[in-house]
Amino acid sequence: MKLAALLLPLLLAVPSRAQKFYTYLLDLGPDYVELAWGTVDGVNTIGRSSVSHGPAIIHIAGRTISSVPNYVTVGGLDPNHDYTYDISIGPTKVGEGTFRTWPAQTGKLSFFVIGDFGTGHEPQFSVARAMWEEFQRRAQTDHPVRFILSVGDNIYGNINTFLIGVSHTGADDADWGPKFFGPYEPLLARIPFFGTLGNHDGNETESHRDLPAFLDNFPFPGGKPGRYYAFTFGGLAKFVGLDSTRNTESGPPRPFYLEDGAQFQWMKKEFAKPHPAWIIPFYHHPIFNAGPFHPPAIHDLQHWLDLFAASGVKVVFSGHEHNFQVSEANDRSRGIRFVVSGAGGELRPGSVQSVMKQANIALWAPQNHFLEVDIDGKTMTITPLSFVPMQVHDANGQIAKLPVVVTLP
Repeated sequence: MKLAALLLPLLLAVPSRAQKFYTYLLDLGPDYVELAWGTVDGVNTIGRSSVSHGPAIIHIAGRTISSVPNYVTVGGLDPNHDYTYDISIGPTKVGEGTFRTWPAQTGKLSFFVIGDFGTGHEPQFSVARAMWEEFQRRAQTDHPVRFILSVGDNIYGNINTFLIGVSHTGADDADWGPKFFGPYEPLLARIPFFGTLGNHDGNETESHRDLPAFLDNFPFPGGKPGRYYAFTFGGLAKFVGLDSTRNTESGPPRPFYLEDGAQFQWMKKEFAKPHPAWIIPFYHHPIFNAGPFHPPAIHDLQHWLDLFAASGVKVVFSGHEHNFQVSEANDRSRGIRFVVSGAGGELRPGSVQSVMKQANIALWAPQNHFLEVDIDGKTMTITPLSFVPMQVHDANGQIAKLPVVVTLP
């Protein structure tokens, strides 16, 4: 009995061979990294609040660090430096990867944007493979991809045709394996994936329980989960992740984006702070949108548009409509390019050609894709990429030139 009592903690700390562990970056900066690990075979087996899988040993930057929670923050790193790490629980290595810390100051940045992706179906995996290939192509250049922005609808539920309902909506971590941690596994071990909420990430369309799972699992700059947040990169750009949904923690859905709400009060203070030349909001519902399924959100988000224009915003990223669209930068859009990237997994191939001018949309493509965004000083280029060549049309039906270019004054 005494021997069994001594061996039990050791046995519990040895992961089952059947368990698949995932490792990912919860946060990253010039001098620190926050790593997380876990499985996706239960209700809460990965994320900040998940039950420990056992004491973990992390090797990184010539150091050996232990952690009982399924995450660890490592500081004292050098800016813009490549590091490798590995994570073990007992005698079993459960994860490893490499990452590059962010520069303290820079004039260049590359990142990905993707929306409406978490289906678990082949188009999502094909886009994910294209992202991984592009990441690898640029990894050893002086312009590597630094992070991924999600513009919502991160996990879709499975539609049960015969039961008339939706299951596996993202409320349990088991739902996240085939729809998030699996498709993006190599990327997640190397760069952060910063999320925003879509209507399918809560009870606006699916389940109340999706929202706490999203907040538990996704990376958040500064380590504090929230439905809205901001971070800066290298003194070059400030990113503001926002919640344009009607998701609630309890009760029926209701707008979270209202002018008298806590989020907009925070936004007014955040946008008023001194910030770099680029300030870039990203969220789910597009202010300008030609469809074919969803209406534009300009009437709901007019106060956002006014704030963006007053704050010097020149580009905004959204999802929700399952295609690629870029607005005109004119008086209607207050000189801002609104970019829709909502086909990371889901796709609506229906044509919007006849309504583009009326909807203030300049470019459109009905293809699964992600965005590669490059900033070099005052110039930004936006390139939609896919597992097949992209063919983008303008409002006259002509093939448009890429990339899309946005410049600061």
